[in-house]
Amino acid sequence: MGVPSFYRWLVEKYPKIVVDAVEERGDDVDSSSPNPNQLEFDNLYIDMNGIIHPCFHPDDNLFPPTTFDEVFSNIYDYIDRLFNIVRPRKLLYLAIDGVAPRAKMNQQRSRRFRAAKDLQMAEEVDDKFRKEFEMEGKVLLPKKESQVSDSNVITPGTEFMYTLARKLRNYIRQRISDSVAWRRIKVILSDASVPGEGEHKIMSYIRAQRSAPAYDPNNRHCLYGLDADLIMLALTTHEIHFSIIREDVRSASENSGHEAETCILKSSGWSKRDPFQRTSFSDTHKLASQKETVNSIDTSLKKKPYQFLHVWILREYLALDLEITNLPEELSYDFERIVDDFILICCFAGNDFLPHMPSLEIHEGGINLLMHVYKNEFKNLGGYLVDMQQVKDRHARYIKLKRVERFLITVGEKEDKIFEKRAQIRDKKLRRILLEMTDANKIEENIIYKKDYDKKYNKEHELASSVNVSDDQILKNTKELKQKVKDYMHSQSDLFKVGCFGTDKVKFGTAGWKERYYKEKFGVESSEEVEALRKNVVTKYGEGLCWVLLYYFSGVPSWTWFYPYHYGPLASDFKGLTQTRAKFMKGSPFKPFDQLMGVFPPQSAHALPEAYQRLMINEDSLIIDFYPTEFETDVDGKRYLWQGVVKLPFIDEKRLLIESKKVEEELKDNEKLRNVQSLDLLFVASSEKLGNKIISCARNGDSETDTSINIDIAEWGIDGTVRSDSADEDNGVDLFKDVVCVLYESHQGLQHVPRLLEGVNIPEKTVDKNDIPETKLWHEERGGNATNFNRYVCPFSGILKTIL
Repeated sequence: MGVPSFYRWLVEKYPKIVVDAVEERGDDVDSSSPNPNQLEFDNLYIDMNGIIHPCFHPDDNLFPPTTFDEVFSNIYDYIDRLFNIVRPRKLLYLAIDGVAPRAKMNQQRSRRFRAAKDLQMAEEVDDKFRKEFEMEGKVLLPKKESQVSDSNVITPGTEFMYTLARKLRNYIRQRISDSVAWRRIKVILSDASVPGEGEHKIMSYIRAQRSAPAYDPNNRHCLYGLDADLIMLALTTHEIHFSIIREDVRSASENSGHEAETCILKSSGWSKRDPFQRTSFSDTHKLASQKETVNSIDTSLKKKPYQFLHVWILREYLALDLEITNLPEELSYDFERIVDDFILICCFAGNDFLPHMPSLEIHEGGINLLMHVYKNEFKNLGGYLVDMQQVKDRHARYIKLKRVERFLITVGEKEDKIFEKRAQIRDKKLRRILLEMTDANKIEENIIYKKDYDKKYNKEHELASSVNVSDDQILKNTKELKQKVKDYMHSQSDLFKVGCFGTDKVKFGTAGWKERYYKEKFGVESSEEVEALRKNVVTKYGEGLCWVLLYYFSGVPSWTWFYPYHYGPLASDFKGLTQTRAKFMKGSPFKPFDQLMGVFPPQSAHALPEAYQRLMINEDSLIIDFYPTEFETDVDGKRYLWQGVVKLPFIDEKRLLIESKKVEEELKDNEKLRNVQSLDLLFVASSEKLGNKIISCARNGDSETDTSINIDIAEWGIDGTVRSDSADEDNGVDLFKDVVCVLYESHQGLQHVPRLLEGVNIPEKTVDKNDIPETKLWHEERGGNATNFNRYVCPFSGILKTIL
């Protein structure tokens, strides 16, 4: 969903939904033994991109990975740890993001262009500070060539993602061969060659299994991932026994620096034992005998505790907090529809496919306001906002647009007060920072002469002593450099504190702000232009709401649809939403290389085949306008640089595909393998019942015509179709191995039922009315502050690791 602060808000509002995960430590944990968390989970689903990114550029690692193999080793450790905590008894599903729908690609494009620009800035800062350290005689570890300097390669179609898929296949085979717990379960790998976002591939699988006649409604699901939308997606399944496991965001920062273990320095010639690689490195300063307490990925995992978020307890909270006491007479109470309405209203606070409305910020109580209006206006609205049992309806009766329009306009009535309070807080904060800066400048003037004198006096001594500097001192200097770069980048993202107070052209909260919003953000002048634009923005946003609902509850409604503006409408401007007529053409996903062309900045062209690179960087390319090296980031009215809107030209799909088609024939054979779409892979031990079945069919069937085997959940524990043919040398059935690997496809097409299934066991209640906090609307409270001025995550933290 891409909702900043959502997880923290939810946990603070409903604290009983989370419990600390119990974890057995040590090298010989028996994951086949009973789960110490007093819960036995059937299925574990891992949104792999939530693992890949921290393993690729870990936040707190002094010496980050420099090779793909080091990243892969970290990923194996990460999966092992999650497996040992959750201990699934039936299924492990590993889902990597494949090609995304066009609606998501626009956000991916913005993120990757911004990441390339941030990386360039970080490298320049690092070079500057390195020169300063050299002038001061401080010897540093040299920069090393790195395979992982550009995190944009974590995108389908790159050599990194292709290699990762092959490595994970080997990893899964070895785990099934060596581990009793792994041998007893089925493992599905949906790698980057399978279209779709990882979490949505998982949901598609769950919906398909849930539609099978013999499905057990008391299956216990556990899902790992870092995105806030996983909570919403879990709610869409209407599965009671659903938990989400993730790092404890509240205690991770508090524990920083604690429980560090002595680890061997990877970047200096050492690496942790890994069953899939033997890697040796050399270092100019030959630190082969040195060990240092550093925050490696392994240490980072151990010092960040995990939590379970139990969806059934969240449902208990919602049943009490969204209790409707003023139902229309003709309407019956239906909590499952209230859950679906909650999912919709949370989308208004932000998601990956539509820009959020300017007046709704989570840290300003945006969702509290939405829930307050929903409860108090339910009767006036006429009832529920959505009916997802009609998700297949051609006339979009699954969303009640008249009620949604009335709901949003009611929310919009609070906009003036929200903007007025926001402006007051901004002005107050600016005045305080200006005062702090004035005082700091005075202090700096008093000490600047002494600093210059000290530098000059000590320079000769430092240069002389650097000849015999110890290995420990080199490490200490490098740590100091890293921290200095990190602090500088951190400070530069705060526009107020670096003196770039910027502009506030819209001036929300002052007379005429609405007209200025459309003028400044959309470039229209006259009142007639504003009204025409407003209607179109609302229509496109309405289409987007329909698209998101269908995506969450049914799957991709259109691979090609996208919202064509950088900004969203105002909540008070939704008049006319009922005129939206959402009809989607399904289309087809991009090929991997076409998606790379659609989301990559020119700085990442190196990750594409040479023929495609020319389209991005040659001046005579017919689509060179898609790849600007300079672009506007709109920080108008913002405090932090990362809050700005990256204003890139939207990709013209037709033009892009025409040009990429011309160069596709130039691909080498190994490059063609990276540009194909495939199916999930199912791994089972050959000694297990399903493994025996597949081997038997492969031996007895006609390999040319009889490659598909239908399996049902009642007999085999999983519903779908497996194919005993081979997609490449790593797939298909190998009768001479302990592990069977086949192409797998779940049965799609059956409509998801957004209700509790018959026979489900409801857990005992753990929440009562006393646990429901009193709702205080942020814009009505006196004083206060907004957390966006105080608490934020620096987006540069991962980038810094790639340059040190």
